Amino acid sequence: MNIQQIPQTDSIPELAEFWDTHDLTDFEQQLEEVTEPVFERETVVQIYLQPQEMEVVKNVAKSQGIDYVDL
Repeated sequence: MNIQQIPQTDSIPELAEFWDTHDLTDFEQQLEEVTEPVFERETVVQIYLQPQEMEVVKNVAKSQGIDYVDL
């Protein structure tokens, strides 16, 4: 029997598609515990914007499907 492997990719869409059609419990033997942070912010920067500039930032973020504070 051919044992299916978890995809080795950093592509969120590819991984999402894979896990939408597979059960995590079928891959327990391939999993490993991660003890360090995976996604950690390195620096936070605060800037002051004019109200009209803030609207532009919010529109750009919305068009990219993210929250404006993540830009």
